[in-house]
Amino acid sequence: MSDYTEFEAPQGLHTRGTVVVVPGRGETHGTYSRLGRRLAADAYQVRVIDPPAVEETDIAGSLSRLAGKLAAAVADAELPRPLVLAGADSGAAAIAALLAGRERSAPWWPDGVVLAGLPGYGGGETKNWEEELEVRTSCVVHRGVLSGDPSVQRGSLAVAVPDELLDTVYAGGVDVPQLILAGDADPLADRDALARAVKTAPTARFSVVHGAHHDVLNDRQHRSVAAEIVTFLETLGNNLVPVLTVESSTW
Repeated sequence: MSDYTEFEAPQGLHTRGTVVVVPGRGETHGTYSRLGRRLAADAYQVRVIDPPAVEETDIAGSLSRLAGKLAAAVADAELPRPLVLAGADSGAAAIAALLAGRERSAPWWPDGVVLAGLPGYGGGETKNWEEELEVRTSCVVHRGVLSGDPSVQRGSLAVAVPDELLDTVYAGGVDVPQLILAGDADPLADRDALARAVKTAPTARFSVVHGAHHDVLNDRQHRSVAAEIVTFLETLGNNLVPVLTVESSTW
């Protein structure tokens, strides 16, 4: 049995690359079914793995276990490139920390990363599930997905991502192309820290999603966010040369 959920590109189309999705706190494979289907429809192969269990007393071991999951997810030598790791919340933080301290020889080493909903320091304590949903998303459909999945761990956002991990993330050091996504209505985001990290990165783009909450990949703006990810994937496959630029506009 596979340790990931797969979304394949439509038959008859040339698969344009591979995206491995790393969920965040409390999330499951099912949390990313909508995103997986949408990216797959654009001819990208998508694999969603389990969220990393980041232990404050064993950061190095936690990252090593994530590396093992990534290696298992890309063990198929025929997976099309470019290979992109897309993480949300603690999954995004773990990816960034992993890349900052590893050699490029790893079999899962990506051609680019998407880091969505990177958390700031501290937890997001809420009194009940309705308050946690409000922090996560304003999308009625996504709220239904989270509430209807018995495997979703309620209250997980109250458990802060370890400071040691975030120190590594915000110190920079990720030298592959990055697309960083944050919602401007995300109460857990540290926009200043994100902006500083982007400025120190050799190749990074910081996109702010207006009105989006913490689950920026799955909020009401999920179509525009998926389009931004596809634009990044297409640009990555074109040696970071934009496929489309606006020559003139009146809006």
